[in-house]
Amino acid sequence: MARFRNKKKVAFVKPSKKQPQQNVDHVTGDKIPRSFVFSRLKLPATLKQLQADLRKMMLPYTALNLKEKKRNNLRDFLNVAGPMGVTHFLMLSKTGTSPYLRVARTPQGPTLTFKIQEYSLAVDITNSQLRPRVPKDLFKNSPLIVLSGFGTGEQHLKLTTIMFQNIFPAIDINTVKLSSCQRIVLLNYNKETKLIDFRHYSIRLQPVGVSRRIRKFVQNHKVPDLRSLQDVSDFITKAGYGSESEGDEEGATVSLASDVGRVNKASTKSAVKLQEIGPRMTLELIKIEDGLCSGTVIFGNSGEKKEPEDKDENEDSEDVSKGSEDEMMDD
Repeated sequence: MARFRNKKKVAFVKPSKKQPQQNVDHVTGDKIPRSFVFSRLKLPATLKQLQADLRKMMLPYTALNLKEKKRNNLRDFLNVAGPMGVTHFLMLSKTGTSPYLRVARTPQGPTLTFKIQEYSLAVDITNSQLRPRVPKDLFKNSPLIVLSGFGTGEQHLKLTTIMFQNIFPAIDINTVKLSSCQRIVLLNYNKETKLIDFRHYSIRLQPVGVSRRIRKFVQNHKVPDLRSLQDVSDFITKAGYGSESEGDEEGATVSLASDVGRVNKASTKSAVKLQEIGPRMTLELIKIEDGLCSGTVIFGNSGEKKEPEDKDENEDSEDVSKGSEDEMMDD
């Protein structure tokens, strides 16, 4: 009589509760925008550094170690962007005369093309400052976005406003923690020159009514040298240690509702200080397309030379294989 082997029993695993999606903000419930910053065509060394600065600025929801190959075209990036939840592309390119920055919404556009009139790298901004400030956790949270001078009159300014507002995660003013607001991206539109000033700042709060010496002592935990002093009051009131009223400006203060540091306590006022960390750019909007680097031109500056086009952008390409994804993305 034939024998039947007992089948190996497989342990039953109770299905776990559905986890919240990683691409959705657990506070606002909105989808978290994610970005790719890459180049089209070959870039000089300075623009390569500008690309690295833009990636760092877009942290934490960007691919900081995105790897590019010469054979990669726009469709390759688009195929990888879908599974990773990437919503925006920032693309740098260079003609014989000027560099360009294209900001596009995936997967179907629109696409805004800017001519970079002037730019300064983050390292240049840091070297120009006497006391540069870049804390370790400065890029842990997304920056705030502030738009000035755009108004709501012209259509191309409306689209520019919407694009930059959606490129960073939204915040809930009722639940946001001040300790998470450490950076700000400022875009100021000049109606006369029709140029956009692009700035990136770090935010820090300083208590009002506290001398600079005491503030630094509490923040940095530095033990002062008191051997030549008779009393602790001599350390506080000694000449040259900073004004007691430093930063006491009502227009630059904020009332704190919760603790945000060792010096800034609840129910107190603190002065808001901005320090530029770069990169810095002066942009000119020259074209808006309703598709992803293609489609109908909604807005165009007829007097501007056309920026370089990718030969492979309008051509169909094969899907990116798993091996290609591993080459482009650094785990």
